[in-house]
Amino acid sequence: MISVMADPLVKQLRDDAFRELTGNILPYWMNTMTDEIHGGFYGRRNGYDELVEHSDKGVILNTRILWTFSHACRVLADHPANHSYRSAATRAFRYICDHFIDTENGGLYWMVNFRGEPVYTKKQIYAQAFGIYAFAEYFRATGDKTALNEAITLYKSIEEHSYDRAKGGFLEAFDRDWALLDDLRLSDKDANERKTMNTHLHVLEAYTNLYACWKNAQLAQQLEKLILIFLEKIANRNNHLDLFFDDDWKVKSSVISFGHDIEASWLLQEAAEVLGNPALIIRSKDIALKLVQAVNQEGLNPQGALINEIHADGSKDTDLHWWPQAEALVGYINAWQITHDQRYLINAQTVWRFIKQYLIDAQGEWHWRVTEKNTVVRTEDKAGPWKCPYHNGRACMEVLKRLEGL
Repeated sequence: MISVMADPLVKQLRDDAFRELTGNILPYWMNTMTDEIHGGFYGRRNGYDELVEHSDKGVILNTRILWTFSHACRVLADHPANHSYRSAATRAFRYICDHFIDTENGGLYWMVNFRGEPVYTKKQIYAQAFGIYAFAEYFRATGDKTALNEAITLYKSIEEHSYDRAKGGFLEAFDRDWALLDDLRLSDKDANERKTMNTHLHVLEAYTNLYACWKNAQLAQQLEKLILIFLEKIANRNNHLDLFFDDDWKVKSSVISFGHDIEASWLLQEAAEVLGNPALIIRSKDIALKLVQAVNQEGLNPQGALINEIHADGSKDTDLHWWPQAEALVGYINAWQITHDQRYLINAQTVWRFIKQYLIDAQGEWHWRVTEKNTVVRTEDKAGPWKCPYHNGRACMEVLKRLEGL
């Protein structure tokens, strides 16, 4: 039961999330990022919110736009702008199909130029996973079976080329012809290791969304194995996620990423629930709470916002990035739903207060990050290959879904 004290917090969070989603995030992407000249969406706006018109267009940006507007079609089915959300989703879907799919070898390219021509053709498994996540969501929103077939095709490509049948899990990156690359890194910040938490987390979310609309027995087995990998290999004794591994799942990094910890807390539980495995649901709820508790003990600054990470040498990156705050909002509400402990609801309210005060930009969207003194850092994109409406848009939609009717 929800206490009387919780009611005002619930209503405020729900109302604020609705206004932020429908009045800021979604309009920003429709109004400022639609490329009417070359199709799809522009590749970048800088930290000063200036359009960089001829920027390359990344697959992560485009698949995340597709997922966000497709999900908005379902969550905001009765909203007057729903037709616009569907149009934006369809625009993204068609652009990805026309420009990112390798019709000869299968899979999605990493990057095309502003004209839609491939410029970086590697097959990062992280990106293939986001293709599945987005195509499955577009199918769920529209019933377009072409999208479901594209999701299934990407799933089969991952299983054929990336799945480690001997040791479990997925290898990171391949060239256009599906030969394993020497440089496997997702970005310059990452360690060059064969397996990563980050890729496995997003394969997990992709397989979960695909299984929600395609009840395939092999997919169910692979989703179960993924959940167990997190429970038994990636989540460590200190209730954080290890980030990098070799083929044998030997840990190759001691960095702590608080945003990933709290994001995984609710994604793991969601995967177990979609799979419908009672034993894994219990275990996933247990690790969800442990991850959130560890974040609370080690990852919050005095304002109740999540610092970025603790480095291998023990030093802290105390900047406040947009996406960990968004994931914290969901992770805390999920912990409240598990325990009915109002302290988690207050945590969510505290993070939301920080987001409103320091991260939401009056010009639209959210800033990438602020310093520990709450100064906006404008050297990083407002929108771009990694700055998309997925984390903050999804957080708002999760708030609406989880608090509906309360």
